[in-house]
Amino acid sequence: MRSIQRRLSLGLVSVLLVIGLLFAQTSVWLFDNSLRRYLQAGLKDDAETLLTALVRGPNGVQLNEQRLSAAYQRPYSGSYFRIEFSDESWRSRSLWDRELQLANTPGLQAELGDGPHGQLLLTYRADYRRFGQPLSIYVARDYRPALESFRRVQHIALALGVGALILVLLLQRLTVRRALRPLEQVRRQIAQLQQGQRSDLDTQVPEELEPLVQQVNHLLAHTEENLKRSRNALGNLGHALKTPLAVLVSLASRDAFDAQPALRASMIEQLQQIEQRLARELGRARLAGEALPGAHFDCAAELPGLFSTLAMIHDRGLQLDWRSAPGLRLPWDREDLLELLGNLLDNACKWASGQVRLDIERREKAYVLKIEDDGPGIDAELRSEVMSRGSRLDEQVAGHGLGLGIVRDIVDAWGGQLALLDSELGGLCVRIELPARSLSSGALR
Repeated sequence: MRSIQRRLSLGLVSVLLVIGLLFAQTSVWLFDNSLRRYLQAGLKDDAETLLTALVRGPNGVQLNEQRLSAAYQRPYSGSYFRIEFSDESWRSRSLWDRELQLANTPGLQAELGDGPHGQLLLTYRADYRRFGQPLSIYVARDYRPALESFRRVQHIALALGVGALILVLLLQRLTVRRALRPLEQVRRQIAQLQQGQRSDLDTQVPEELEPLVQQVNHLLAHTEENLKRSRNALGNLGHALKTPLAVLVSLASRDAFDAQPALRASMIEQLQQIEQRLARELGRARLAGEALPGAHFDCAAELPGLFSTLAMIHDRGLQLDWRSAPGLRLPWDREDLLELLGNLLDNACKWASGQVRLDIERREKAYVLKIEDDGPGIDAELRSEVMSRGSRLDEQVAGHGLGLGIVRDIVDAWGGQLALLDSELGGLCVRIELPARSLSSGALR
């Protein structure tokens, strides 16, 4: 969801920057154009005033300086003129030792000319006829103060624009965060679903999210119902087939086959293989893998009862201990984990001398389960043999030996790893590493 906010922020910044730059450039251009038009009117009035200052004198046409503005008398005042009349010309004292650049076309000049002391001159040319003779009047004014004012305005506008952009971004971030808060709530509820803390999503959501929440809840209910139905069907199938198999084994053991011991042994062996294969495939099929919502294995709730049962079954003074982080939940089906841990702990109790210990640890990318005992252990060269289904090291011990085949099927179904190691208690350590499948906090980003 942060990526959504980031994309919205970047999009908003891009749009605001483009609009802001266009608006700023347009505003500066309009202001500059308006100011030039305003100054053009003043320069035109100055040119007409200079036209009236041309009078006839004893020596011909003369310029009456008494009609001139004082700005034309002060050096480098920023107001300048030049008059071209027949073979004569006049220029303002304000130019001092500089010459005013002449324009080729009448009217306001688009380009700024160079003036004294680094001034930038806005020049206007007006063509008239006076005393029957054509003349051109060039009037110029220093435009640099206006440009400096533009720059100050641009700096102020830039500062205000940056401040406004930051304010808009903050308001946009706050608005987007509030608008996406229902999505964040749904994301947390989905994480709680996977952690087994709830069984469905809250339906009190904005109307835009109602179809999504309803479909998710419907899918959860449908999936749970189908899984329960499949498990019940598999269980019924297993029970239905066990009885005919038991009957066939019993028939194969009767006296009718005494004359054919080889045939009896072959039939019994084949029937037992069918029974083992059936049990194995049914066990694989019923594995839930990643648990349904609300069906996760809560260590604090499930382990005390499991250990109490083991203590009653193996009532010979064993010390049974278990350790896990407070509030730890394993994201797999409760029944499958009870079968896995019950099988391993039961076998550990059979072989232990006095102590059995279970450690469950949550790491960054995996859950690690270790079942240890202080029994005789298993030699390294025999451990691979023990991993096979139905293998037993000591036919004197009741039960099915270690019977790690079922455990291995469960671990394989979950994509985990199973290893037999030496225990710190002196016996065997069965170490299981299961990949973590919890929903990361950034899953909806």
